[in-house]
Amino acid sequence: MARLLRPARAPGPVTRLLQRLVSPRFYLKTAMTALVLGLILVPTVADLVNAALKPVSGEGETCRILRVIDGDTVSLMCPEEGLESARLMGFDTPEKYAPQCLSEFIAAERASWALRTMIQKADQLAITRDGTDRFGRALVRLELDGVDVARLMVRAGHARINTGGPRGSWC
Repeated sequence: MARLLRPARAPGPVTRLLQRLVSPRFYLKTAMTALVLGLILVPTVADLVNAALKPVSGEGETCRILRVIDGDTVSLMCPEEGLESARLMGFDTPEKYAPQCLSEFIAAERASWALRTMIQKADQLAITRDGTDRFGRALVRLELDGVDVARLMVRAGHARINTGGPRGSWC
């Protein structure tokens, strides 16, 4: 009778592993970790590598592209202006932070990665400033190896030519 009232043995390592694999919490944690790595950590590291290795020359100063915000907006660090948000001129990409549908968000992520990759592959980066937009962002024309980035993004299918008129839907 005394043997029946003893507490059960603690589960062994194999039993604990099997319990973890059948737990929905395990898959939820794994998915959340992958999401954080894929949407936050990996782009941040890629942007920092580009900033460290790719100076941007333009109008007598050398700037750095610290971050690709979305396919047509970057954060610049310039000696005279400091840290500023810059809208790349000549094209429009899907919105990443206010998408109207899931397909627009996915297209925006692709456009952001396309711009990062183009910056990484370029040997020379040059900017030309052209005032500010209604949101206070610097308006900048970016050239990669002498070619306007607007042309490259449109040709790759990640952007549309920006004519200044109303924006079309990406959905």
